Amino acid sequence: MTDANGKIRIFISACEPSADVHCAHLIESLNKSAGDTAGLKGQIEWVGVGGERMAQAGCQLLEHTSSKAAMIYDAFRQVGFYYRLLKRINAYFEKNKVDLVVVCDSPAFNFHVARIAKKYNSKVLFYVAPQLWAWAAWRIWKLRTWCDKLACILPFEEEWFTSRGVDAVFVGNPLFDELDVDPAESRREYADFDPWQAKIALFPGSRSAEIRRLWPAMQKVAMSMQASWPRTTFLVAAPNQEKLQMLMDKEVRGFNCKYTIAEVAQTASQVDLAMVASGSATLEVAAVGCPMVVMYQSSRILWHLIGRWLVRTRFLSLINILAGREIVPEFMPYFTSPRPIEKTCSSLLGSKLRLMKISSELISLVEPLAQGCASDKVAALITEMLPKKHPS
Repeated sequence: MTDANGKIRIFISACEPSADVHCAHLIESLNKSAGDTAGLKGQIEWVGVGGERMAQAGCQLLEHTSSKAAMIYDAFRQVGFYYRLLKRINAYFEKNKVDLVVVCDSPAFNFHVARIAKKYNSKVLFYVAPQLWAWAAWRIWKLRTWCDKLACILPFEEEWFTSRGVDAVFVGNPLFDELDVDPAESRREYADFDPWQAKIALFPGSRSAEIRRLWPAMQKVAMSMQASWPRTTFLVAAPNQEKLQMLMDKEVRGFNCKYTIAEVAQTASQVDLAMVASGSATLEVAAVGCPMVVMYQSSRILWHLIGRWLVRTRFLSLINILAGREIVPEFMPYFTSPRPIEKTCSSLLGSKLRLMKISSELISLVEPLAQGCASDKVAALITEMLPKKHPS
């Protein structure tokens, strides 16, 4: 069944800036593949919630959500916003026929969207599997109840979810659809590396909450290293002018660095070592073979009361989780002095062989993730899930 205007309506939901980009690529890929192979050219109507990239790709937005992205301890301020948005989405489904729903990442919000979709008998594709294997695995019943198909972006997830009764498939990682990087060509030899003139990148995150919690500590580590390695230079990358200004406004007196607005992979390709906020940025750094130290900070109270009991993985950084062992040092979370982080960074600078080994292991780890185009594979899943016949 299609809408009264004869079009197939797909509702798509993204909250994070990264999900906005993934969904924009998916829309573009499906529009192209639908026209080329599925005979659906001009028949798909996109509507949903997301950001500017989705709007540019042709999605009619009920609400801009990617600018509202927040860490969990900031999200409480926005409960009212998301509650009202869910009511609007429910009202939309009540008045409009939706053939398929695609929810991308952000399970705390998108589980509710999926539940609304099933209430109105719409099929649901969950793109970017929620990390139930890391914590709160009991939520698997939500996927079994509200999800018809799960598109996984990490290789081990397909087996994990399938064994628990979810129709899951590994599609590759959409991050590599967006990076103009070939990991196979990024291995480093450090042949001319001079630790006394090392270049180090700092990536304190793209969210305001991450910057507030990580940026002061990163600066302390860097300043301590500058005292030991006086010719070391630091490059700080921000995703946009707003975050760049925030970094500059919170600069510690005496810290010396160069600021830039650039993609993570682009900046990491120019340096010898990086300090990185935990998250997808670690994959971008790994894609160019740059050794790194991963950092994350949280509320000490929340971590000891809740976090440490919920997390079920041996490691917390995505790189080490994928590897099943420690490839890169991780400090997640840290509550004491940044001194151990500085000592680890200095130790890495002092060992060319260790830097080469980490670089090679990172490339080997991410190469399987970069095979094929995730957006095209998810687009193919959608065409399989859409109704087979539509009235003209």
